[in-house]
Amino acid sequence: MSALAVRHDIGSALTLRAGDVDLARYVYVPDTPELESPKPYLHPVRTRAGRVVSLFRPHDHVWHKGIAWSLPNVGDENFWGGPTYVHGRSYVQLANNGAQLHRRVVDVGVDGETAGFTHELDWITQAGATVITERRTIAASLLSDEAWALTFDTTMTNTSGRDVAFGSPTTRGRENAGYGGLFWRGPRSFTGGAVVTPDDVGGDELRGRRSEWMAFAGRHDGDDARSLVLMVDHAANPHHPPRWFTRSENFACLNPAPFFSEELVVADGETVRFRYGVGVADGGEEDAAALADSVRRVLGESV
Repeated sequence: MSALAVRHDIGSALTLRAGDVDLARYVYVPDTPELESPKPYLHPVRTRAGRVVSLFRPHDHVWHKGIAWSLPNVGDENFWGGPTYVHGRSYVQLANNGAQLHRRVVDVGVDGETAGFTHELDWITQAGATVITERRTIAASLLSDEAWALTFDTTMTNTSGRDVAFGSPTTRGRENAGYGGLFWRGPRSFTGGAVVTPDDVGGDELRGRRSEWMAFAGRHDGDDARSLVLMVDHAANPHHPPRWFTRSENFACLNPAPFFSEELVVADGETVRFRYGVGVADGGEEDAAALADSVRRVLGESV
């Protein structure tokens, strides 16, 4: 297998690379309109063969950014983007689109067989108040010539001066819309693809299912090749195993949603941690279980 490398565009982004393929670009200082709740994101994300498995700023939801840590309800603040769900009024554009702002780089580089990046961020409301400070690490590991894994590890500290409830549109009254957390938006050609769980293969009917992991198998335009994106929820995460927000019929997405139907109240000064593994592979739904096992091993080693 090719060795991992990191190219750091200081002050803006870094690229995780294996051989002649850029596996993922992490933009940590995005040029994003306030209305879309600026946040770091991973895009493009590619398989080992170089096929793109992420979508950036689609016209139907311009605040979807490849893979991003996006929270729609942080108290009354929106760190997801766009309008906020208000029960009885549907979605309303409010003056509450906050931003996740990079503060400083802690570490970047390759350590053995892992390439990683650690930085600190401030979560700033549209009104200019800091409500959360965060320390985030992303890291990449190669699994085989056909697959690689990304780990995402965040510790978030409530600095708002009051308790903050993390929630979702479902905790605010909208049925089966519990999105929020680590969110992947897939290519348009993946629409109608297969959602895979440890027990089932299906589509939108699996939304809201509790599971340790889920995967999405899709096909690419052009060569009709298949790719697989998988997410694993760490056993120590709050509300594990999570309910999942997933879609296939209108567009492809995966999201282990820790606040799908139950808020998480974080006291002032308290820190909460979330860890996830993401597997990216050239292959199909029949490869999901083996990929999940490999990503779990990497996620365990990264603790």
